[in-house]
Amino acid sequence: MQKTMSRKQQIVNSAINANIIDDSLTVIGIMDLDGLQKTVQRAYAAFPDNFFHTFAVKANALVKVLASLRKYGMGAEVASPGELLIARSAGFEAKDIIFDSPAKTMADLRTCIKHDISINIDNLQELARIDNIIKEFPDTQSIIGFRVNPQIGSGQIASTSTATATSKFGYALADGDNRQQLMNIYKQRPWLKSIHTHTGSQGCELALMASGVKVITDLAEEINAVIGQQQVVRLDIGGGLPVNFASEEVTPSFQEYADILKATVPLLFTDKYQVKTEFGRAIVAKNGVIITRVEYTKNSGGRHIAITHAGAQVLTRTAFLPKSWPLRVTGYLPTGEERTADNSELVATDVAGPCCFAGDLICVNQTLPKLAENDYVMVHDTGGYYFSNHFDYNSLPRVAVYTVCGEDEALQIECIRQADTIADVLRKM
Repeated sequence: MQKTMSRKQQIVNSAINANIIDDSLTVIGIMDLDGLQKTVQRAYAAFPDNFFHTFAVKANALVKVLASLRKYGMGAEVASPGELLIARSAGFEAKDIIFDSPAKTMADLRTCIKHDISINIDNLQELARIDNIIKEFPDTQSIIGFRVNPQIGSGQIASTSTATATSKFGYALADGDNRQQLMNIYKQRPWLKSIHTHTGSQGCELALMASGVKVITDLAEEINAVIGQQQVVRLDIGGGLPVNFASEEVTPSFQEYADILKATVPLLFTDKYQVKTEFGRAIVAKNGVIITRVEYTKNSGGRHIAITHAGAQVLTRTAFLPKSWPLRVTGYLPTGEERTADNSELVATDVAGPCCFAGDLICVNQTLPKLAENDYVMVHDTGGYYFSNHFDYNSLPRVAVYTVCGEDEALQIECIRQADTIADVLRKM
């Protein structure tokens, strides 16, 4: 009896049969839109109706992907003017966008307030600028609030931890008399209606994330009590739900996070506040893969080395911080059949990229079915912060990106970003 192919095997077979990867197009990213829709559905199913989920555009700033997320019911969290432009190009309405950069210019602030785009204020100097802009647009519908750093500590990856004592993000709540000062700021400005924190990221425990959310919830309650009415109506609890890169299992799940939040901050699960999230990696990572061709193989020092076209230009975090951002790979024969221990010898393998530095490696010394010239390698869980990164747009050759939807023989693959070949580059010179 023929073994049923997995969803990913179907995608690889379809890409090969459609001749998407050939001698000139050597690395592609694929987003599974059906999987993406199911992920969004799981997020909404885990939380009550007063929750509204926005997507962190930086995690995958491709218009086709964002347009799909909008259709599935998500808003957009943006952190730069470019991301705002991309979100608007994807069809997001102003009321469903949050601008969250720590370095907003006067033009950024004026644009948001004029066009009713919500803002999370990072610091007191930014507040002073908004004080002046509000006078120009007193009837703005922009929901404005402070980003608060609860200073509760670091996760396992220091470079992505945002709630440390010295984090560059937000208003340091525990420093000096900052808590009282912030309460006075809200009391003097009835247009401050939101409070935001972002304490999660890869490597952060769910309990740490929930404790940060509790800090701003307690703060909102205290501010509203001092003012004597519910001025703060929105709690923006950020995103940062970690992703399991070690296997296909989706853990932690949105439901696990919701359960911990409900136990820690039960007030969120009433109708007292509108609650917004800013999930990014947890929405897209497991719905995207990179497929690249093995150009050459060699042996060096007893290690089998497979040279591919996917490296630091599309797998930047993994190439430079491999211990923090490890990725799984699966090999495929040129026919699309998966390489396994049943059809290939298992050998210690380095899967390498094309860039000219020694650290350009996807994985190091992993026991894998032996790869050969013209095989394919799938790099799993790369739907966020990999082939969609802003800075890979200028790499040569550029990475082509496709979306896939449908089932079995009805699987449909659509190109949403074409790659440059060397010939294309020469023609432009």
